[in-house]
Amino acid sequence: MKKTNVARILDGLKITYELREYKVDESDLGAENVAQKIAVPLVQVFKTLVVCGDKTGVLMACIPGGDELNLKALATFSGNKKVDMAPLKDVQKLTGYIRGGVSPLGAKKQYPIYLDDSMTQWPYIAISAGIRGCQILVSPSDLIRATKGKLCAIAREIEQ
Repeated sequence: MKKTNVARILDGLKITYELREYKVDESDLGAENVAQKIAVPLVQVFKTLVVCGDKTGVLMACIPGGDELNLKALATFSGNKKVDMAPLKDVQKLTGYIRGGVSPLGAKKQYPIYLDDSMTQWPYIAISAGIRGCQILVSPSDLIRATKGKLCAIAREIEQ
C-alpha cells in the first residue's frame, strides 16, 4: 500500500491510523459508496469540503458523509457573514486534491479547518487519505490535534 502525504503527516505526529483501500467507481464518488466499500458506517465516514468565506477566504469543513454542510452555521463559527462552496473547478488549484480525494490534512496551503462535533461520539472516523481509493481511519481527538481544527456543529441531516 502506497503511503500518502496524509499518512506521512500522521506518522510525523506519531498518530496511530489504519489505511483502507478500495476500488474507485468514477461514476459514484459519494460517501455512501465509500462507506460500503471500506465497511465503516456512513456516520463515521467524514467528507472534506472546500468553502470560501466573505471575510476569511478559503476554509475547509469536515462533516459526516450522509449529511450536508450548514453554511449559515459555518459562517457564524468562522467569523464570516456568508460562506459558499468553492467551485469544483477551483478545488484542485486551492488544495492540490481532486474531487473524491480531498483531505483535511496536507493541502497545498494550511487553511482553517472546522470539524463537525458529531465525530467525537465515535472511537474512530474515516477521512480521505488524499487520493481516491484510500481512506484513513483515525481517532477524532488525533484528527483534531493533527489539523488544529475547531469542533463545531456544522452538519445537518439531508432532508428527504
